[in-house]
Amino acid sequence: MRALIIGAAGFVGGYLIRELSAFGWDVHATCLPNETVSESCPVHHLDILSAEDIAPLLNEVKPDVVYHLAAQSSVALSWKKPQLTAEINVIGTINVLEALRTAEKQDIRTILIGSGEEYGYIRKDACPLSESEPLNPGNIYAATKACQGMIGEIYARAYKMDIVMVRAFNHSGPAQSSIFVISDFCRQIAEIEKGLKEPVISVGNLSAKRDFTDVRDVVRAYRLLGEKGVSGVVYNVGRGRAVDIQFILDTALSFAKLPIEVRQDPNRMRASDIPLIEPDVSRIAADTGWSAEITMEQTVEDTLSYWRNNI
Repeated sequence: MRALIIGAAGFVGGYLIRELSAFGWDVHATCLPNETVSESCPVHHLDILSAEDIAPLLNEVKPDVVYHLAAQSSVALSWKKPQLTAEINVIGTINVLEALRTAEKQDIRTILIGSGEEYGYIRKDACPLSESEPLNPGNIYAATKACQGMIGEIYARAYKMDIVMVRAFNHSGPAQSSIFVISDFCRQIAEIEKGLKEPVISVGNLSAKRDFTDVRDVVRAYRLLGEKGVSGVVYNVGRGRAVDIQFILDTALSFAKLPIEVRQDPNRMRASDIPLIEPDVSRIAADTGWSAEITMEQTVEDTLSYWRNNI
């Protein structure tokens, strides 16, 4: 199997390259000219907003599976830069799908990576959320990802393209940007332990409940969907059990080497926050046999170890 990972310089890209390569896949990756890819494989420079550059790359690589990871993936940043978020997540995806539609190789499977945030303002008692639950996005990022998924379904039906849609819930692990909550807590703790900041950790909303999965489990799900997923189908990818951010904070603090005060920072509060998001993951389990295996405690401990070694 040959894979092309579009947007491989991000957090998930390196883990996905490692996962696919470990199972004998021939992996190619793309990144922007000013980016680097952390794992060794053939790398091609590509900006998905330059539509004319995508088809020649597909015709050169001739992949069996395309993983579309290129995205503006921060909810917080989407509030600050909604236009950029829409351009990358919607227009960029259309550019990729159009290139795939006209590519010389016509049996390419495409994995479109969406988000559990798409469910948004959910009905009371709707959790765990099945893939048939109506989408009601509560932030700009989620709205663009919902649009991406709907466009993917349209292309799959209208052009008989092999497209699998994913709604990935929160995932974390070593080397993730500290704009995301687990990495943020762990980085602050590492900085405090090294005497780089006062022993106070700044936090936002601790009551929101989210489903967290280790990135190493997530890329295993992506590999299995590339191998066994059903074309035209949407899959939730997550642990299937939400916890509140307070639990994540308490877990991170339990690994700290000194006492740390917790202080709420108004600047870390989102303009809109959904109280609970939790997926039903029975569909991916039934079709691929996948389930999350790495505990959240292990994810937090490994992420803290990463920041202790990289501050």
